[in-house]
Amino acid sequence: MFVQGALISGGLIIAIGAQNAFILRQGLLGQKVLYACAVCFVIDAVLITLGILGVGSILQTSPFFLNSLASLGAIFLYWYGANSFFRAYKGNSHLHVEQGTKNEQSVAKLMLTTLAITLLNPHVYLDTLVIIGGIGGTLDHVEKRWFLFGSIVASFVWFFGLGYASKKLIPLFESSKTWVVLDIVIGLVMTWIATSLAIFVYQSILV
Repeated sequence: MFVQGALISGGLIIAIGAQNAFILRQGLLGQKVLYACAVCFVIDAVLITLGILGVGSILQTSPFFLNSLASLGAIFLYWYGANSFFRAYKGNSHLHVEQGTKNEQSVAKLMLTTLAITLLNPHVYLDTLVIIGGIGGTLDHVEKRWFLFGSIVASFVWFFGLGYASKKLIPLFESSKTWVVLDIVIGLVMTWIATSLAIFVYQSILV
């Protein structure tokens, strides 16, 4: 059950592109990586736990909640994506880690951004509360605990691994051109997710 929980949780977390793109950028900049990774992990662990405890069933009967969340998420991610494209257009978004805290966000601002990227994405709730929770709900008490443990360990390893392993790519990002490419990719990811959320709301309204 531990391995099953780890594999399922890991596969779903990797697919949540907005969080991963954000943490990757923070890791490359070397700016408050611990805070960004910790916020994503703690929220993920809490949602997985709630899902396995059965809270996910509430989401399945509350389309208004999902539509409202998706609308807010789409607006925020469109805004974040637009900022990424603007940084790429300006071509001066790169920072060298050894240069210190130039243009570095405050802890409060970084945590609010991380919370918004995480909590305004309905896919986070569907993956953790509904999918993982639904699978965990079919297990007995002992199996459920191991499944939960495996899921949380996978979340921890992925987020902190991504945040700190990205430092290995720092030499590649000494060039401003590489940062332009990264910002374009992040902008595309955010815009794609925002568009999928907008389509989700549109289709829900039509039904």
